[in-house]
Amino acid sequence: MSKVSLVPHNKIYAKSMSALSSSPQVKAALGLTNDQTSLEGTIGFIEFIREQERLGKQYSRAILNETENLIGVITLKDIDNINKTSHIGTWIGNQYWGQGYNLLAKREILYKAFTELNLDYVFAGAKTSNIRSMKSQEKLPFMRIEVQKEFPDEHRKLESEVNASCILNVVEKDMFLKWILQTE
Repeated sequence: MSKVSLVPHNKIYAKSMSALSSSPQVKAALGLTNDQTSLEGTIGFIEFIREQERLGKQYSRAILNETENLIGVITLKDIDNINKTSHIGTWIGNQYWGQGYNLLAKREILYKAFTELNLDYVFAGAKTSNIRSMKSQEKLPFMRIEVQKEFPDEHRKLESEVNASCILNVVEKDMFLKWILQTE
């Protein structure tokens, strides 16, 4: 059975993170440049994340698998403590796709989001061109799909951020916590 650990970002993971994010499949899905996936760019990302966490704007973790290998990154970004919302972003190295790590990582970070960070809604989006991301979100049993009409401001914000057509999904605190109770 697969399992994951979510650990704070550290420069010791920079080389692995750079290699995973440099693969054509991941790089294309995330819209990253060669500079962003380079070792220097990855170290810059880690430093940026640490600063954003210090300011309370993001909560991001490296995802390690059962053998302690870095397999991806998961982030709660744009944390809004007034409206109790955030957006989630996850990427996993393509050699780890289809092994259940997405569900496990989201379960861990969403539990933190709702029980410790006291958020009510965590939004997940995907470019309509990123079929793999849309399909992986649809598989999550706690995700409400295509809520852009219900949350038009969040949808607009997402599309302007990525400069592309997107779908918007949401995880709601009550629905997620009920799901957790049913799975334990």
